[in-house]
Amino acid sequence: MKKLLSLLIAFTFVFVLAACGSSEESNDNTSSDSETTKLVVGASNVPHAEILEEAKPILKEKGIDLEIVTFQDYIMPNKALESKELDANYFQHIPYLDLQIKENGYDFVNAGAIHIEPMAVFSKDYKSLDELPDGATVIFSNSVAEHGRVLSLLEKGGLIKLKDGIDKTDATVEDIVENPKNIEFKADYEPALLPQIYNNNEGDAVVINANYALDAGLNPVEDSIEIEGSESPYANIITVRKGDENKEAIKTLVEVLHSKEIQDFINTEYKGAVVPVTE
Repeated sequence: MKKLLSLLIAFTFVFVLAACGSSEESNDNTSSDSETTKLVVGASNVPHAEILEEAKPILKEKGIDLEIVTFQDYIMPNKALESKELDANYFQHIPYLDLQIKENGYDFVNAGAIHIEPMAVFSKDYKSLDELPDGATVIFSNSVAEHGRVLSLLEKGGLIKLKDGIDKTDATVEDIVENPKNIEFKADYEPALLPQIYNNNEGDAVVINANYALDAGLNPVEDSIEIEGSESPYANIITVRKGDENKEAIKTLVEVLHSKEIQDFINTEYKGAVVPVTE
């Protein structure tokens, strides 16, 4: 009987130890999981999602599990951010965000500027803006936030002149005061369709955002007839709901995207078609 009792006590002791060990392992796993923060970021395919993919392993080392959701347009990423399907998005510049806030009442803020995508003019038939004939057609997007940018680029290339004293980021076709070649402007196309319009040789020149150009296999630096300089104020940003810019995960995301590793990747991968920003 004593022997049986001793065995029972020993068995109970081993069981308790095993249970304690299992509990400790479970606590360790929970602790490990709790140190990883999931971050869901919406982005355009090129270059935004590609840049985020490069940042993913760096973020992993810092305890952030980055999930990238790609979008093909400029409308849904902000809707998804507002509905909290995303923690942040990365596809737009500040003038576009300002317009979206004005039109839709979004309570969003800029958490950090990451890069500039120089906008460029492409043509199948002409090698410079100077070569465009009288009455030529120039096609660009229906995104009103881009019109001032496009017109500023065309003014920089000597094709038109805008009114003095206006805020050129808000310029419209009505603000053109000199149009010596009687250029016809068509600004009623979805931005994502512009590369196909160019490939179809519609119009004499097409102004295309760099992300759509790159996604279609066009190099804005090598293939365009006019391109924005690095002084462009249209930096692409990480956008978040107001208040979230102070979250550690968001701050870490911006820090990593400003890191030398990511800057070097952008410069090497895009060769001037995308320009990193560090402020």
